[in-house]
Amino acid sequence: MKDRYAIVGVGYTPQGRVPERTSLSFHVEACAEAIKDAGLRPEDVDGLFCYRHLPPLAGEPEVTSYLVAQHLGLKPKALGQEANCVRSHLHHAIGALEAGLCNVAVICYGDNGLSGRRRFDSPQGDQAAFGFFGAVGEYAMAAQRAMHEFRTGPETWKEIAVGQRQWAHLNPNAYMHDRPLSFEDYYASRWEVAPFRLADCCLISDGGRAIVITSLERARDLQHPPAVIMGMGQHNPSSDLLCSTTMAGSTGAHLAGETAFGMAGITLEDVDACQIYDCFTYTVEITLQDYGFFKPGEGEEWFKGGTIAPGGRLPINTSGGLLSEAYYMGLTPLSEGAMQIMGRCGARQLGPETDTKRPEIILCSDNGGVLQTHSCALLRRQ
Repeated sequence: MKDRYAIVGVGYTPQGRVPERTSLSFHVEACAEAIKDAGLRPEDVDGLFCYRHLPPLAGEPEVTSYLVAQHLGLKPKALGQEANCVRSHLHHAIGALEAGLCNVAVICYGDNGLSGRRRFDSPQGDQAAFGFFGAVGEYAMAAQRAMHEFRTGPETWKEIAVGQRQWAHLNPNAYMHDRPLSFEDYYASRWEVAPFRLADCCLISDGGRAIVITSLERARDLQHPPAVIMGMGQHNPSSDLLCSTTMAGSTGAHLAGETAFGMAGITLEDVDACQIYDCFTYTVEITLQDYGFFKPGEGEEWFKGGTIAPGGRLPINTSGGLLSEAYYMGLTPLSEGAMQIMGRCGARQLGPETDTKRPEIILCSDNGGVLQTHSCALLRRQ
């Protein structure tokens, strides 16, 4: 599978707070923009994979993959949509391409969660007891355990929050583009669920994002340099946090990374930058730790001094990420990785513009559930 497929187009929509728009409209616009960006026509697309299903907000239709296809005028040979948080969209799309079921696949995500007041912290079943419910509470418990096991905490996480905000300052489309964040601001931000402050938590966003994937052979004839997929892997620990015996890790990143690096035939030393799924600052730390960039307990020293910021030795989340750009789940890191490989990121472009190395290889991660599922993808320049 190495070097057989590539991301050839990326679709953006207005993002941040965009009132009076439906989730469906963001899906459709993102897909249309991605197809156009790739230099293709809608009739060229025969595979469509919606990133995941979300419950419809009041007064809106349920967004399904066939409804998105209908509005785009597509009649795909391959169609898919994740019902939960399993991060297998990329594997499903490439599997369909490899099996010859389709030739050009689009993966999309859209939501109006900010203006529509979508809640990701609502009680489920009996988890409301004593106030323990929702993603923030569950990840906070994992982070609290990590503070006990390998002495991490705010001294580490402030470096992640501030470093990614510095990247957002270089991205005019980032929601936090013009909102500075210092270490003092980090500590002053309000508590959400201890040990997480507001600055540790990702955004909720209106908008959409889509990518187009096709064979590398076909990609060479299109209008942008392709972001070649040289390796990918997935692992699903699956256990609910309340039943977990490894609450602080190892997460699925460990085996997913091993699979991806084995397929690509490279090592960590070959990676020039990372786009990490950052629903919380702690998620960035535990993901990089489980990939092997540093050992448990070494995070604070590793991140110190702007390691991940512009000019740092390993740039991380160069759009600002889910913390400071926009929340499109795993398509935020994957689309940014592709754009950086294509050399299309303007003031935040890796290379001389940001006093960093021009990227040859970028690692992109995705994480779902509460550290229950993980995907890793390695992108390279052609």
